[in-house]
Amino acid sequence: MGDGGIAIVGAGLVGIGWAIVFARAGLTVRVHDRDADRLTAVPDLMRRSLDDLHDAGLIDDPDAVIARVSCHADLGDAAGDVDYIQESVLERVEVKRELYERLDTVLADHTIVGSSSSGIPASAFTEGLGIAPRCLVAHPVNPPYLARIVEVVPAPWTLPETVEAVHALMHRVDQHPIRVNRELEGFVLNRLQGALLREAWALYDEGYCSLADLDATVSEGLGLRWSFMGPFETIDLNAPGGIADYAERLGGLYLSVARDRTDPQPWSADLIKRVEAERRQTLPAQDLGARGAWRDRRLMALAAHRRTQDV
Repeated sequence: MGDGGIAIVGAGLVGIGWAIVFARAGLTVRVHDRDADRLTAVPDLMRRSLDDLHDAGLIDDPDAVIARVSCHADLGDAAGDVDYIQESVLERVEVKRELYERLDTVLADHTIVGSSSSGIPASAFTEGLGIAPRCLVAHPVNPPYLARIVEVVPAPWTLPETVEAVHALMHRVDQHPIRVNRELEGFVLNRLQGALLREAWALYDEGYCSLADLDATVSEGLGLRWSFMGPFETIDLNAPGGIADYAERLGGLYLSVARDRTDPQPWSADLIKRVEAERRQTLPAQDLGARGAWRDRRLMALAAHRRTQDV
């Protein structure tokens, strides 16, 4: 992939986050959105995040990053001749399909398209299109300029060279791509997150723990290790003889726990109401935005710390 620039299609929080990722890495970025007000807001929203990144010591020159980004009301102007497009529109098949049909008529022959889809596979909205072999999922964690992981998930018809090019691009812009070899619902990240969420909702519903104590179990326990190592390395280090020893010691326990959850149920309206009420006692709805900004600053501090460590 050359230096033909990047297009971001969809100027929501994820799209703006991606714009920061690519522009921070020195690439020119064109942002498109059908919503004129959302497009107009891009520079101000970027500026807030970039100033925070600067204050955390994670970037040197916010002005230089913003200078690499332009906004375009016309899809063809934004995406027609770029090397790569990061699609970040609404998570609905019909919305994505309509966009990809439009992209099919305006893209250059070399342009690759990655979708920020968090669970819908690319095959659901690219089948039969001329650009389909150059399309895949490149699913980030929000905000992508702080959480580096990107799931690279090809459709059945995605060319191998497309996967290689996107994998290389993500490394180039300091993300951490993982390869998901074939499509599956929810991909890898949300399936792992979903397993934890399923158990957390069930434990709360059954009266074992408050929300605060369940959250603390992760933030003050599991999450401390998970911020720099994954589940397999964790268990490898949690028994004297490594993974095989751990499996021998605790495999039976985990099998018993898994068998205890053989009939998963949807989160009921009553359960959601109770969880929402308890959370709003801790964090009033009007403070959600401020708490989100606090989260981002904590992630920035962690990112700055990780730069000084061998992780």
